[in-house]
Amino acid sequence: MKIRRLGIPIALATAGALMLSGCASGSTTPAKTGDAKAIISTNGSEPQNPLITTNTTETGGGKILTSIYAGLVSYDAKGEGKNEVAKSISADDAQHWTITLNTGWKFTNGEAVTSKSFVDAWNYGAKFSNTQSASYFFDDIEGFSYDADTELTGLKVVDDTTFTVTLASPEADWPLRLGYTAFMPLPSVAYADMAAFGENPIGDGPYMLAKTGAWEHNVKIDLITNPEYKGLRTPANGGLSIVFYSSTDAAYADVQGGNLDVLDAVPDSAFATYQTDFPERFVNQPAAIFQAFNMPYYLEHWSGEEGKLRRAAISMAIDRKEITDVIFQGTRTPATDFTSPVIAGYSDSLDGSDVLKFNKEEAVKDWAAADKISPYTGTFDIAYNADGGHAAWVDAVANSIKNTLGIDAVGKPYATFKAALADRKAHKLTGATRAGWQGDYPSMYNFLAPLYQTGAGSNYEQYSSTEFDTLLKGGSAAKSVDDATAKYVAAQEVLLKDLPTIPLWYSNVTAVWSDKVENVVFGWDSVPLYNEITKG
Repeated sequence: MKIRRLGIPIALATAGALMLSGCASGSTTPAKTGDAKAIISTNGSEPQNPLITTNTTETGGGKILTSIYAGLVSYDAKGEGKNEVAKSISADDAQHWTITLNTGWKFTNGEAVTSKSFVDAWNYGAKFSNTQSASYFFDDIEGFSYDADTELTGLKVVDDTTFTVTLASPEADWPLRLGYTAFMPLPSVAYADMAAFGENPIGDGPYMLAKTGAWEHNVKIDLITNPEYKGLRTPANGGLSIVFYSSTDAAYADVQGGNLDVLDAVPDSAFATYQTDFPERFVNQPAAIFQAFNMPYYLEHWSGEEGKLRRAAISMAIDRKEITDVIFQGTRTPATDFTSPVIAGYSDSLDGSDVLKFNKEEAVKDWAAADKISPYTGTFDIAYNADGGHAAWVDAVANSIKNTLGIDAVGKPYATFKAALADRKAHKLTGATRAGWQGDYPSMYNFLAPLYQTGAGSNYEQYSSTEFDTLLKGGSAAKSVDDATAKYVAAQEVLLKDLPTIPLWYSNVTAVWSDKVENVVFGWDSVPLYNEITKG
C-alpha cells in the first residue's frame, strides 16, 4: 500500500512534553507594500447561518470567521500550526493539557481575551440544547454528551491566562485542530443574544466588521483591519469586501473587468483560457479539498444490501479520468481515498479502491443484483448549488451513469449553496447531493470524523457504522503516527465497502487575480492569505 507522509508538525506525538512553536513561519510580511488603507475585493458565498464560531461548518462563513477571529493557533500557508493567542500548549501524557495565553489580547469591543473567553465558548458550543453544528469537535473533552445538557468538566480555568483541558482519552494530535473556528474565543456579550451576535460578530482577529450591519445578506460583507491586532497575520491592506456571487462565471467576468481583485475558484468555462487571460496572475496548485456526492440513507433503495450494491454500481459507472481530463483540464485528480493528497497519510492503494474505477461490466452486474432485491424506478438526480460552477461536471457524471446503467440521471440545481445545504440538513433530498470537504485543519481525522462518524455535524445523510466509529476513535487515541495511520486506513476501507459517499476527485485551488493587487498567496486549504495581499 502506497502511503504519502508529509512533514506536518504535530500530526501525532508520543507521550511526553509537547508544545507548538510560538514563532511565525513563512512570509507574514509582504515582499512589497501597497496602500495600507486599500480594500481587497474577493469572492465568497452567503453564510448558511449567523456567524457564530461553533455553528459555522461551511466555507462561506468560514472565510469570514477566520478573518475576524484569532484562536490559540493559526495555520500558515503549508498548514503548520503556530501559536497565536496561546503562549504554550503542553501535556505530559497527551490527555491532560495545559494552555497558557499571551497577555494583551482584546476583542474589538475592548474586552480582554482570557481563559474564560475560551472555556465559556467551548462549553456553549458543546452544550446539547444549543444545537451547534460544530459541537462534535468537543466530543473528546471530558463531560461531553451527545444527548443531554452537560458541562465540559474537562475544562478548568486556572487564572486569566491559564486553563487546562482533560480529554476522555489520550490524543497526541489534539493541538493540531485548535486553529479551527470552533475553538475561537467569544466575548461575554455574545451570550446575551447569540443569534443577534451572529449578525454582527465581535472578534479578536486581523479584521473586524466595517460597521454594524456590514453583512448585507446575499450581497457582501465588508471588513476593515483591527487596529489592536498584534498577531501573526497583520494585514498589509485596509480590509476586505467579500462579495457573494450568484455564479463563478459572473465573478470571473468581474476580475477581467477590474471590478474584483481576487477570485479563488475559476469556473469550468474558463479552464481553457484562464492562464492566458491572466498571465502571471493565476495559480493551479494542490489543496486540501475532496469532492464527492452522497446518497441519503433515508431514501428508498439506498440502505441495506440493496443500497451497498447500488452505491458500488453508481461509483463504477463514473468515468472519473475522462471527466477530469475533459471538464476540468488538469485542475482535478481522480480520487483514490477519502482525504487529500496534501494530507499526511493519503493513500492511492487502499484495499477495495477498485470500486472507484470505471468498470461498466461490474457496474451493470451490481445494479442488476440490486434490482433483484427491489426494482429501481424513477429518475436518479444529483442536487448541486448553481452558484458554485458545478453544472458541467454534474451533467457529465449524470450522463456517465445514464449511459452505463441505462437509467434516467439528471442534475438538480439549487440557486444557492445555502439553499442546497438547507435541504440536506432537513432531509428533503430526492436523490444524490453534491458533497465536498475543505480541510478545517491538516489531519486525516478531519476528513473522516465530521462527515461519517455517527451523529457528526456534517453527516447529513445519516451514515452509521460501529466498525468505522471504533477505528476512528482508535486512530485519534493512537500513540504514534504509524498506529494512527493504520487505523485511519482501515476506517477508509470500511467506507469503501459501504460508500456513504461516492468519491470523485481532489480539487486544486485554481485562482486568478487582477493587475491591481500583488502578493497573492493561497494556503493549504485553498483560501487566500488575505492579510498578505497588497493593492495600490
